[in-house]
Amino acid sequence: MHFDLPDELLELRDSVRRLAQDKVKPRARAIDKEGAYPTDLFEAFRDAGLLGLCIPVEYGGSGAGILGLAIAIEEIAKYSNTAALMLLLTRLPTGPVMIAGTEEQKRRYLPGICEGTQRAAFGLSEPQAGSDVMGMRTRGVPDAGSEGGWVLNGAKCWMSGVREADWYTVFAKTSDPASRAHDSVTAFIVERAWDGVEVGGTDHKMGVRGVDTGELVLTDVHVPAHNVIGEVGGFRLAMLGLNAMRPIVAARGIGLAEGALMYATEYVQQRAAFGQTIADFQGIQWEIAKCAVDIEAARLLTYRAAVLADSGKFTKEYVPYLSMAKYHATELAVRASSLAVQLLGAAGYMEDHPTEQWYRDAKQLTIVEGTSQVQLGLIARGVLDRDLWWD
Repeated sequence: MHFDLPDELLELRDSVRRLAQDKVKPRARAIDKEGAYPTDLFEAFRDAGLLGLCIPVEYGGSGAGILGLAIAIEEIAKYSNTAALMLLLTRLPTGPVMIAGTEEQKRRYLPGICEGTQRAAFGLSEPQAGSDVMGMRTRGVPDAGSEGGWVLNGAKCWMSGVREADWYTVFAKTSDPASRAHDSVTAFIVERAWDGVEVGGTDHKMGVRGVDTGELVLTDVHVPAHNVIGEVGGFRLAMLGLNAMRPIVAARGIGLAEGALMYATEYVQQRAAFGQTIADFQGIQWEIAKCAVDIEAARLLTYRAAVLADSGKFTKEYVPYLSMAKYHATELAVRASSLAVQLLGAAGYMEDHPTEQWYRDAKQLTIVEGTSQVQLGLIARGVLDRDLWWD
């Protein structure tokens, strides 16, 4: 059992850390304030070879896997969760393609992600089908004019990167719309340029501004048979894709917590009060210590989860370990950002400091890709089913 990262991942961490300090940190506040897509950071990530970290070498990526991507995201998220989300979107929509896609699909859609010539987004949630995924109403029916093809109608919501994407991984009911059976849902690759594909409204978000979140509307969209991902009725693919994403979302939480705690620590070491610095008070030191322990625990959980996912261990029996990482790290992000605001006092609540941005951004992480309550349910189910057991 080794707890040290291999040299190549240490080099990746250090290079991304420098990029984050040089490129991301100076832009983070402006991105949040203006809400415009940070094309300059996308180009910086492209030039640094970060867009294909989790994609295999044979499709143009670097093959660093989920662990490599998590390490990079952790560094970026210290300053901007928007920028970290841009890297996350290289894996979320491509995951189902890598897990169950055909060789043709992989060669057609993955290289463009690595090169930065294409972007993608993930369409699962709907207004009435967030955590209750099987409540989706987007419908796929066989296309009479195309052997094995389908016609999609419906709308997806809360899609990160919906405006910037060139293609989408979309899930739709392909049998009885009222069915809650897992074999009633199928995944499709839908191209932005196709007739009937439209971006609807975009959302006004509390945080993580700069990457649009919004609606994708599908009206009589003809999808050829070769754009079906995996099997028809392959809802399990959605869960496998999301399971493998848990450590990547967790990395966003760890990075945010690290950034918030480091900033607040530097502040309390400089801020004089009652004849000493705030950092001299034992009560403050204990809060810093507790947060530091949580960060290190979260990193161990997350790196273990990433190694599991890279080994293909994201099926049911491994879900508790993956969910633990996501739950602990994202809840930590909320606690750490709250602590940072508190340590700065009134100053922390003002836009003069980035603490209020971390505070707003953190909450999103406990909601996206499976809420904290969903993660707790999955962990508990693992214990009840003895997938997670100590005897």
